[in-house]
Amino acid sequence: MAARVLRPLPRLRPLNRLQVILQHLKMSKHTDSTAEVLLEKKGCAGVITLNRPKALNAINISMIRQIYPQIKTWEQDPETCLIIIKGTGEKAFCAGGDVRAIRDAGKVGDRLAQDFFKEEYALNNAVGTCKKPYVALIDGITMGGGVGVSVHGHFRVATEKTLFAMPETAIGLFPDVGGGYFLPRLSGRIGYYLALTGSRLKGRDVLKAGIATHFVDSEKLPALEKDLTALKSPSTENIADLLNSYHEKSKTDQDKPFVLDEHMEKINSLFSGNTMEEIVKKLKQDGSAFANQQLETLNKMSPTSLKLTLRQLREGASMSLQEVLRMEYRLSQACMRGTDFYEGVRAGSHGKQEPSKRSRSNSTHFRSVPSELGLLQSQPTRRSISRQVTTQGFSLE
Repeated sequence: MAARVLRPLPRLRPLNRLQVILQHLKMSKHTDSTAEVLLEKKGCAGVITLNRPKALNAINISMIRQIYPQIKTWEQDPETCLIIIKGTGEKAFCAGGDVRAIRDAGKVGDRLAQDFFKEEYALNNAVGTCKKPYVALIDGITMGGGVGVSVHGHFRVATEKTLFAMPETAIGLFPDVGGGYFLPRLSGRIGYYLALTGSRLKGRDVLKAGIATHFVDSEKLPALEKDLTALKSPSTENIADLLNSYHEKSKTDQDKPFVLDEHMEKINSLFSGNTMEEIVKKLKQDGSAFANQQLETLNKMSPTSLKLTLRQLREGASMSLQEVLRMEYRLSQACMRGTDFYEGVRAGSHGKQEPSKRSRSNSTHFRSVPSELGLLQSQPTRRSISRQVTTQGFSLE
């Protein structure tokens, strides 16, 4: 993997240096083992630990509001050479965002339904534009919001416990957190397949799909973290070399073929349609067991979400990350004004596979995406976006 070359950071002015020291002192309040997120300085690294194991480390707005400013502080700290993010517990890195809280807020018109998406996407952008090497240890369930705080960073380390998915079409949403940026950039039509069906990838397959950059045995992560934090003023290349050394030592499932290899020809063909109608038609005409399985899966999804998702990925394939996040914010607010999201979350919380109040997923129910969703509005130029990020911080407005 090509490493990013970092430009030397400017020397901090005395006031900024004092602010950094004060911030480090304040961090003690975030290292309480009962806190939802732990923010610690270990050696040369700033370490973010998602600490809601009973909720599978799902991200809420309180956590976002702690993580975002800390990343910005560490970016300016000359003694912080890299940032590591991980999750606590045996099951998950991060299973997503707190969709129940968003649902409850949206139903009563609470601002959380706006603020959560706006601030989460700003955090995703901070990860994607981070000036320090960013290492995500995606050990366990990694879905939705967990993908957003990992996939846009420099390095993503998967393990045999990693379980990746973007299951949003099942709850009346779409694969957000920058999914419109990274999914269409995966090999062939893998990203479209994963986005529309919510299909899961496990272990080394997350690496083979191009989502992870490295694979390390789960039991080796504490040693890897220790070695990362012990590095002395490391460059991105130094960090990559260390990750590569651990990656090369791992033999778990090394010779196992990619789970989608046998289906890649069909995935690239059947999911190449420009509309959902075309994709459904291709699947029906194919008639294979694989195609029929995908039809069955799509039939359980929100029809509106499927159409939004396909358009999102097609548009996002030629956009910058910042452009994609702005588009996704507009889409998120359109979903909050609809009904499928609320019904999808309600049905999911009750373990129901086919929500009774949601329209059925056959081609006669697919409708064109209305222009008010913002997909047809003119996008800011890359130059203007760059200027906004540099001088004003990331804005979704």
